[in-house]
Amino acid sequence: MNSGKRPRKKNLSAMKMLGAQMAAARRAAGFTQRALGERLMVDEETIASIEQGRRPLKPDLAEVLDQLLDTKGALGAGVENMPEIDQFPLWAELYMEHEREAIALSWYDALVVPGLLQTEAYARAVLRNRVPAYDEDEIETRTAARIERQEILQRKVPPTLSFVVWEPVLRMGIGDPRVRAEQLRHLRMCAELPSVTMQFLPLNAPSHAGLDGPFILLETPDHQHLAYNETQRGSQWVSDPDEVSILARKYAMLRTQALTTHESLGLLDRLLGEQ
Repeated sequence: MNSGKRPRKKNLSAMKMLGAQMAAARRAAGFTQRALGERLMVDEETIASIEQGRRPLKPDLAEVLDQLLDTKGALGAGVENMPEIDQFPLWAELYMEHEREAIALSWYDALVVPGLLQTEAYARAVLRNRVPAYDEDEIETRTAARIERQEILQRKVPPTLSFVVWEPVLRMGIGDPRVRAEQLRHLRMCAELPSVTMQFLPLNAPSHAGLDGPFILLETPDHQHLAYNETQRGSQWVSDPDEVSILARKYAMLRTQALTTHESLGLLDRLLGEQ
């Protein structure tokens, strides 16, 4: 996932500090994460994410927590005075929030390795190809944020993740040979994760349902189905059921046109053998 203009993102260290304060207040009030989630009618994972600094505490929830945990306005003040840094546009913020919460993700890419599967060195190489160029500080900030998103792969209960990637992505010369070999090894490792299904659409496939470009399908915890399209100059959320259905049908067709998961592992092994 790329980004264009640069509005504001919550400072991650400040989010972690506020989350730790919330956790201490929760424990002092005698709540488990699950019990607090039930009281607030939110998922236990949402409480855990806020306390670990992976998700911002929203003002309305902070106000309720201040009353429930008797924190005398401290959490609300923390949210109000949260330091911010320029990083991602609002559409990217919304995508990442949905990505953190999703119970299922289906991702088709034809240009680069999907962000959730990128190594740090590969992500940095991708970001260095941006026009106009990012400065080095921006590249490092965005690389760190991209790698941090991959936490969802290692959760105790990760989302169900399906990836279809066009074969040229594996053969592109992004980064030096060491970076490319490391990325292929990382893909091979990710393909073994129980929550991940990885398929590659071969160059010689006679049909290709993804010629209009990359997209992502998401299912939220309340079973809302959304889609996300990327373009050269921005990205687009798709929530209309008819439009989401069209992309879902394209993804289903792509999976039938792609190599099987077993054949895809064989392709990775062959490419690794060529390194």
